[in-house]
Amino acid sequence: MRRAFAPPGYLNHLGHLGHALKLSSLLLGSLILVACSAPESGEATPPRPAIVVHPKASGGQLAVYPGEIHARHESALAFRVGGAVTRRLVETGQRVKQGQALAELDAQDLKLQRDAAKAQLQAAQTENLNASNELARYRDLLERKLIGESQFDAVSTRHDSSVAQLERARAQLQVAENQAAYAVLRAPSDGVITRRGVDAGQVVSAGQTVFVLAADGEREVRIDLPEHEVTRFAVGQPVSIELWSAPGAPINGTVRELSPAAEAGLRTFEARITLAQGADSAAANQPAPQLGQSARVYARTSSARPTQRLPMSAITAEGADPYVWRMDPAHFTLHKVAVTIANYGHEDAEVISTLSPQDWILAAGTQLVREGQRVRPVDRQNRPIEADNRIAHQQ
Repeated sequence: MRRAFAPPGYLNHLGHLGHALKLSSLLLGSLILVACSAPESGEATPPRPAIVVHPKASGGQLAVYPGEIHARHESALAFRVGGAVTRRLVETGQRVKQGQALAELDAQDLKLQRDAAKAQLQAAQTENLNASNELARYRDLLERKLIGESQFDAVSTRHDSSVAQLERARAQLQVAENQAAYAVLRAPSDGVITRRGVDAGQVVSAGQTVFVLAADGEREVRIDLPEHEVTRFAVGQPVSIELWSAPGAPINGTVRELSPAAEAGLRTFEARITLAQGADSAAANQPAPQLGQSARVYARTSSARPTQRLPMSAITAEGADPYVWRMDPAHFTLHKVAVTIANYGHEDAEVISTLSPQDWILAAGTQLVREGQRVRPVDRQNRPIEADNRIAHQQ
């Protein structure tokens, strides 16, 4: 077999060629990595667009509260004596007249007490008559010097005692007659029965609510105020009322009463709003509000401290500390400003802070920015905003 033979110079040439190829491959790979990692010359990350707004002064706010129509006078009716209910004469929602019988108790025991009082009165009258006759005889004997002063004084004392017993018997009879009459519960005024608490056959105690009567006359709206808003209302404050059944027909009203204590469960304060009557109401030609109707109360409230209104989306928080992002108009950078929430609305919130009406506040995307970040301020139509006579959307 013949063996291939290569001259020594040829083998050295092949070795140098392979080494050169390896170096070229390494250099090409390094250039590719550098090209991928190096930024393009002359380009920087542009500032992100940011919607900004001015705070709006909020000396007052038009707040809306749901309410319900009630009677100005609502009475909880109850028997003044206890007993078993024998008849219930009215139903919930029924109109009643003053003096109309609403329910009756079993009055048998009360009538017996009345009869006993009558008998005691008759006995006291008889005793008083005898004492009066005896006193007249002893006075005649005393004038004729047939008895002493001490005997006459004893008879006179018995007569005075009989008079007192007679008066007591008369008073007891009056009480017994009143209690017998209390067995019938009557309406104290014209109105509507809004609630019934007992039925026939039920045993009730004195003072237990049997019916609730809404008296005819003035109507008012009952609303519930949150704890943080009750101090912004005052008795006599004017408000506007709108019935759900009559939109666009406002009725003037006045705050008549504010509860001094919060309800135990809801932690809200009850307020009573009196409806204006006649020409004072824009809805004078509308039908009178009916009991139980839903209504909305519009109140222009005021705060003791100056506040500003900002969109709800402009407010963020770290834990329990709310803040907003204020833009530095010289450098278009964002910085945190602490605020205190005075009141939440449907779309805006009232805040107490060091903000001025000329400040630019980030209105959206508050969770996507950081302290000192540079932004390009725009309005809600994405139009650039000018600040300090410079175009804020500079690159």
